[in-house]
Order: sequence, then C-alpha cells, then structure tokens
Amino acid sequence: MNFLYNAGISLYGLGMRIAALRSDKVRRLLKGQREAVPYLRRVIDPAHGYIWIHAASLGEFEQGRPLIEMVRRRHPEAKILLTFFSPSGYEVRCNFPMVDAVSYLPLDTPLHVRAFLDAVNPRMALFIKYEFWGNYLQELRRRQIPTYIISSIFRQSQVFFKPWGGMFRSMLRCYTHIFVQDDNSMRLLADIGVRNVTVAGDTRFDRVTDIMRERPDVPQAETMTDDASLTIVAGSTWPPDEELLLPYFNNHPDVKLIIAPHEVRPDRIEDIVSKLDRPVVCLSKATPQEAAAADCLVVDCYGKLSGVYRYGDIAYIGGGFGAGIHNINEAAVYDMPVLFGPNYRKFKEAADMIECGAAFTFSDKGGFTAALDPLVEDPDRLIAAGRAAGHYIREHLGATQRVYTALAPVIESIR
Repeated sequence: MNFLYNAGISLYGLGMRIAALRSDKVRRLLKGQREAVPYLRRVIDPAHGYIWIHAASLGEFEQGRPLIEMVRRRHPEAKILLTFFSPSGYEVRCNFPMVDAVSYLPLDTPLHVRAFLDAVNPRMALFIKYEFWGNYLQELRRRQIPTYIISSIFRQSQVFFKPWGGMFRSMLRCYTHIFVQDDNSMRLLADIGVRNVTVAGDTRFDRVTDIMRERPDVPQAETMTDDASLTIVAGSTWPPDEELLLPYFNNHPDVKLIIAPHEVRPDRIEDIVSKLDRPVVCLSKATPQEAAAADCLVVDCYGKLSGVYRYGDIAYIGGGFGAGIHNINEAAVYDMPVLFGPNYRKFKEAADMIECGAAFTFSDKGGFTAALDPLVEDPDRLIAAGRAAGHYIREHLGATQRVYTALAPVIESIR
C-alpha cells in the first residue's frame, strides 16, 4: 500500500499502545497480536494447504460460522485457520472445534503481513463482511492466493465511492470474488468498475435458523417465563437502552423481562440490578427454582443470548443509540417483533423489517412507549408483527449454500 496508508496503520498501532495503558481489552489484543506468528509457527505446517478465514469479532464469526461448518462437514480433511481482530471474538471462540487453529490477526503492516503469510502459507483466504486490510489484500494478490469476502454490503456513503477513495477502491480489486448481500451493493461496485461480484445474500439468516433448530435450553429462562403473560427479551443493551427499558418494566407488573447487556462486567450488572424495583436474579447464580420466583432475569454471561430469545414475545435490540444496532435476526427467527433505537440504517434487514411491519424504531422515550404499548396491549397486533418477522427470515435463507457452491471447486483443488 502507499505511504499514507502505511502511515495511518502505524498511527493506529501507536494509538492502540497508548490505549493499552488504560484498557485491559486493548492490552489483551496487543499481546495476542505479538504472539500470533510464533504460535502459528508452532502449530501450523505451511505445506498442509490451509484455508484461512478471518472474522473481525464475534458477530462476524457468527455470520461466517455456517460456511465454516459446511466446509468442515463436506471436507473433513481440510485444514482451517480462523483469525480474529477483537478479543471479544478470540476469547469466546479460541477453542472452536470446527477449525484446526485459532489466532489473532497481526496488525496490517508490511512486515507483519509477510511474517503471517509465510507462517501459514494459505491456499485460500476468506474475509467476512467488513474486512479491508490493504497490505494483507495486496500481498495475497501478489502471492496469487484466491481471496474472497462474503456477506458484504456496501452503501453510497462509504469511502470506496468517494472521489478521493482510489486507494480503498484498489483494495476491492484484490478480491478474487466478492459475495454481497443485495443488488444495491452490486450496482455500487459495478459503478466503480468492480464486477467480480455475486449477490448471494446474508449467511446470518442461515446461522440464526441453525440456532433455532438446535433449540438451546436455558432452564432459568424457562421457569421464569412459564406463567408470564408477556416477556420482553432485551439483547446486547447499553445504558441508553436501559434508560428507556428498565422504567417501563418497573411500571408494567404484567410484563417479565430477560436482559442481556452487551458488556457483562460486574459494574454493568450491578447498575442494571440497582435500577430494578421488582424481583430479579442473575443467570449465572440462580437455580431454575429461584428464577421461577423472579420477574427479571439478567444474563450475566456470554454465549446465552441467542438461546434466551426463544422464551420471549417481544425483542428489544440494543445499540441503536450508539454505533448501531446488534443482531436483530437472532430474535426475529422466533416469530417475534423487534424494537430498536434510531441508528439502524447500516443494516438492510432492519429497514426491511420496519417496512413489512415486523420491526419498530424510536428516538426517545415517547417514541419507545408509542412503539411498545400497542404490542403489549393488542395480542393480535403482536402476533401479526411476529409472523412478519419470522416470514422475513425464512425468505432470506440459502446464502451459505450459494457461497459454498461457488467456492467448492477452489476448496476441492487444495492439497
């Protein structure tokens, strides 16, 4: 990449080192990046022909997981390396059994990139949704390694489509093929001369359907909601979400609540519990019998949210007052309407569900109440919105198979 890009990456690395002085999460990230190549040199034989799959964080991993599992089922002999950028992905899935090795991805500097690719010698590279690392992409192309991105989505506001975005457009031309979620993304890419594109859809729809079919049990959620007239499940919430949701719950004794904050630090859990006026238990500490006597269940551990949605009637999805909403498909697959704050426009499925009456958005307390009250008070409206949500999910299945079918010849050629 050019001087400006590499200077920017170097400044980014410096910023992380400064942030690490105060952030344990960033310290863990830097430690993982430093140890990545030595670890890979120990556990990987570069002659084995690895398929390298990269996910920025846990959400992207879940998006790519259906494809990883399909490749593993159909090619049990394949060697797969999974990398993460964020500790929130690596620390949860560092022992994922469907791959042969898991590591952090070193920072995108020319020296780190060459060391990483020399250690792994991948025969194929797959990036999930939003991963545009210029030095990695250019070096993969230089080494003639087939490189793909799946479930990607593009918007006119992105840097690729700006007059000054030439450097970033060059990254797109490094991909052997780009699998996008929708027709608009393909049109935008065609307008800048990128035509090695297929509209395959979003593999997240397949993933949430897989989870639903597995029907993971959460006994505490089952006993607490067993006699409930209506249950709200709030997923990946932040304090601005809770400022709306918790007072509503306190003032509606006929409604039960399951809440899973995005961060499960002790101080976050304590803050939520302190604002509740009704009986509450924490998932990690309560027995099913104790949960049965509660009105609110706080999910104070990772990995349970997708399973607890099945016990709800209405879903509140957090993040809409911050950088953007979290995964709404995890809830909608259970035929339940979803509510979220105003920052949803990066997510096609959110806009689509609003249009079909399956989702509702708001920007303040009044809007929140106006969106939620009709669902709480009118069972017919609640059922209709839930059915619309489930129908939308089922209409969008199949992306994993479409991507796999296109990639299968390349996978089969790897020896």
